Amino acid sequence: MPDARFWPRGGLWRHADFLKLWSAETVSQFGSQVGQLALPLVAILVLDASAFAVAALGTVLFLPFIFFTLPAGVWVDRLPRRPILIAGDFGRFLLLATIPIAYVADALTLEQLFVVGFLVGVCQVFFDVAYQSYLPSLVEREQIIDGNSKLEISRSAAQVGGPGVGGVLVEILTAPYAVLADAISFALSGLFLLRIRKIEEPPARTVVDGRKASLWTELEEGLRFVLGNPNLRAQAGCTATSNFFSNVAFSIILVFAVRELGLSAGVIGILFSIAALGSLAAAFTAMHISNRFGIGPTTIAVSLFFGPATLLFALAPEGDAAIPFLAVGGILQGFVIVVYNIVQVSYRQAICPPRLQGRMNSVMRFMVWGTIPPGALLGGALATWIGLRETIVVGGVGGSLAVLFIVFSPQRHLREMPEPIDDAGPQPEPAQA
Repeated sequence: MPDARFWPRGGLWRHADFLKLWSAETVSQFGSQVGQLALPLVAILVLDASAFAVAALGTVLFLPFIFFTLPAGVWVDRLPRRPILIAGDFGRFLLLATIPIAYVADALTLEQLFVVGFLVGVCQVFFDVAYQSYLPSLVEREQIIDGNSKLEISRSAAQVGGPGVGGVLVEILTAPYAVLADAISFALSGLFLLRIRKIEEPPARTVVDGRKASLWTELEEGLRFVLGNPNLRAQAGCTATSNFFSNVAFSIILVFAVRELGLSAGVIGILFSIAALGSLAAAFTAMHISNRFGIGPTTIAVSLFFGPATLLFALAPEGDAAIPFLAVGGILQGFVIVVYNIVQVSYRQAICPPRLQGRMNSVMRFMVWGTIPPGALLGGALATWIGLRETIVVGGVGGSLAVLFIVFSPQRHLREMPEPIDDAGPQPEPAQA
């Protein structure tokens, strides 16, 4: 812990266990930004992979989120969450470390990248679900928004600086050794998590007719919790709609920037970093905005800008004159999305009973991320049929509809963070003699 005289007071700044979780997340977020750049560059620069193979590698990285998110929620509710986080970190460390080892041994293959990428994705699925479920058990209920805001600061800062660091590491060390830097970041994250001292309460298992419930029965309970709550249904509908239409637009944004606007790769990279500044500003201010205006009004206000922020990209003229449009659109979009995410994730963490946190988060993640692949596919098809700029317009107009889910739900009146939903739930199983 730094010198107490110079360390901020209040909030979670003096919460030792949260600071360890935050440190772990910060290290791994920066490492992940390096890895997201370095891993495909291993395929491109070292293995001379085709464009299709590189695209397929990206698909393989995403597949675990479709296949394993729902069952991961059940296991996260059955087991202590901190060990899952630790296993996810050290698992990714070991998997990614095989890439530079195979490179040194002149045995690296594209097949290994696919296998490692898929297994790293599996670890990340379990880590992400456990991580969102662990925070409410680590901090007090009224500190959840503060905790999510601080964690979002790390993610946003990593988006600003991570790609640049990754590019330098690839230039200096070559891509396989840059992947090693990502692996080491996960090892450091796991070490921070090992130092958390708070003891988790043993999870309670659902019992049906005197027997432990099956995976499907427990998953069904999580589905009923989310789908039976009008505010969670509205949140899922809003986020899923926004994700669908944003991927319609942004699946082809690089092609649009290069072929229609005539921007160079260097300018595009700078614009991405500038856009991340909006996310960083949101991470610092989301809690204050929510406290000032309330949960519902804040959610509606930021959701209103989902579509208009995207339309700024479509309005960009050709050449350097496009830069202000893309910069403002990116900053605005980064800001409203991060404020939305912090407020909404904190809301669902606050209302959900502890025993259902894993399943609730996995069901929500499955529902809101399940629209991403079809949105991207539709974006590619529309770009072929009606044009690149027109496709971005479709994404912007469609994204403007997302706010209607919140407007027509009880959440629009919500000002303060509500109490957890009453839940008698299953009782912990008696200890064996």
